[in-house]
Amino acid sequence: MRLLLLGANGQVGWELRRSLMPLGEVMALDRQQCDLSQPERLPALVRDMSPAVIVNAAAYTAVDQAEGEEQLAMTVNCAAAGVLAEQARACGALLVHYSTDYVFDGTKEAPYLEEDTPHPVNAYGRSKLAGEIAIRQAGAAYLIFRTSWVYAARGRNFVRTLLQLAGERDELPVVADQVGTPNWARNIADATAYAVRQALAERVGGSFVSGLFHLTASGTTSWYGFGSAIMEYAMRNGLIAAQRLPRLRPIPTEEYPTLAARPRNSGLGGNGLSERFGIVLPDWKQGLTLCLREIAKC
Repeated sequence: MRLLLLGANGQVGWELRRSLMPLGEVMALDRQQCDLSQPERLPALVRDMSPAVIVNAAAYTAVDQAEGEEQLAMTVNCAAAGVLAEQARACGALLVHYSTDYVFDGTKEAPYLEEDTPHPVNAYGRSKLAGEIAIRQAGAAYLIFRTSWVYAARGRNFVRTLLQLAGERDELPVVADQVGTPNWARNIADATAYAVRQALAERVGGSFVSGLFHLTASGTTSWYGFGSAIMEYAMRNGLIAAQRLPRLRPIPTEEYPTLAARPRNSGLGGNGLSERFGIVLPDWKQGLTLCLREIAKC
């Protein structure tokens, strides 16, 4: 069986290379080999590779930059996703696609469920929601996974940025009134592979139903809480010398202005993933600990 993986050098894509390998031949393409800003090239690519599964881990993710490049974000996150869904339907493939907590406006006090009505407050969120809609309308067999606050031992993310700045500054202001759930890319990739294996079995048995699921660790925290957990581990395990440990200062969103509005609450909840696939991700702190252990070994 052939699996086509797009966005292979991203945080989740890099982990998917390993997680998907037991399922079959993984054809992993990065942006140089498959640029989603040119969706007109996708039909020929999919036809040539004839995959049984298409895993789209590629996306336009520059949240602030998208405010001035919304058309480009729409092309990558919506138009290309729609084309992939159309091609998946044409060749009978299963499409796996990732979406985001930013499809919600953050006004709900509790974590958002799969059935809650999306209402994005920025261009990035609008483009990702449009991609979800395009996939559903294409009529392909699909799994859409919404996740949030993704980090990994490699790439650009909050964990690595904070560790870098910690060695350079005495004080770090961190937003304390935006709440969500940090998610380790490896947990996302492993859960994806497990769900894909079951979905393929369902397709063989004629019981498969497409669906959207919140793929997230349990628990919520603020960016400040996330940062505090990172600093605590870093100090206890020698990632940062105690005398160099900076003070984290909690600040409100208003003190850290950004081009794109952020939802105050982007926590994701729901039982869809556990009820359908029996998948329950561990508490976010467990994933963070394992990721930081990996960073410490480097």
